[in-house]
Amino acid sequence: MTTFLAGGTGTPKLLAGGREVFDPADTTVVGNTGDDVELGGLLVCPDVDTVLFEGGDVLDRETWWGIAGDESTTHDYLGDLAERAGIDPEPRYLDDEQQTAGRRLARWRRFSGAAEFMYLGDRDRAVHTLRTGLLDEGKTLTEVTRLLAEAFDLDVDLVPMSDDPVASIVHSPDGERHFQEFWVAEGGDPEVVDVEFRGADDATAAPAAVEAIRDGPVIVGPSNPVTSIGPMLALDGIRDALADATVVAVSPFVEDEVFSGPAAKLMEATGYEASTAGVADAYPFADAFVLDDADGTDLDRPVVRTDTEMTDDADAERVARACREALSRVGAAEVA
Repeated sequence: MTTFLAGGTGTPKLLAGGREVFDPADTTVVGNTGDDVELGGLLVCPDVDTVLFEGGDVLDRETWWGIAGDESTTHDYLGDLAERAGIDPEPRYLDDEQQTAGRRLARWRRFSGAAEFMYLGDRDRAVHTLRTGLLDEGKTLTEVTRLLAEAFDLDVDLVPMSDDPVASIVHSPDGERHFQEFWVAEGGDPEVVDVEFRGADDATAAPAAVEAIRDGPVIVGPSNPVTSIGPMLALDGIRDALADATVVAVSPFVEDEVFSGPAAKLMEATGYEASTAGVADAYPFADAFVLDDADGTDLDRPVVRTDTEMTDDADAERVARACREALSRVGAAEVA
């Protein structure tokens, strides 16, 4: 059994090319849910859905978001109606009282659907509608995710990090905002002074996620250490399980240059150097690292180097083989 911690696009890319390296039938993927949102009453799980759609061979690989070739009839007409009604198109985060009302799993994640700042295609929306309906019937997010994985014929076991609400909140000098507002609506432009994982102190790690980590070894792909992996590390159960597991992490940096996304800004805001060295500090549980050939960072743990840029599945397979080599160096030679 091999377990991957997945957030953003880095780990899904690694999974897409790693099927010849790590047997999907013996692979569990723990998805980040810290950047989930409730938009217009529908629970959207971006990081879980990227793994779901990629594994189901429907992912839009141009954006690594949503379903390829999806129609946008509802999204477009909603925007047209809102414009004609004179509704501000900016994200409409509901007030504090409404953030803790209604569906518990949506706490601190609730946006009005009057301004749909995230693109939802029609088939994509159907996934969120089914997910939300099953949650309202009383199923846990783990149960619902596995049902959706079955519908998409996934060959890995996909589970969320928690069945409880944990929301990634970005703090700026002008106030706080949900991560999706910061990243999707504002393009990561606002200054960041801190990142909070609201609800983490009261949330419990999903039992399936903890079991998978304990059954590892574990691979942390080149995801954003703060908002893709940080919400998982904020959960006692996952943090404790990682401390006992054999873990290999792939750096999303080449020394102090990040491949993509807001990781550098967010790491500096949370007290880490924006570099591979900072990633190592953020991951004290990691037993070994996979770094880029051009990354000369000297770490106190075993390192395997390769070209870590992943532009296609062949690149991802190369990085996956480097992960397997790193695992073998720290006593996980049984990994096939």
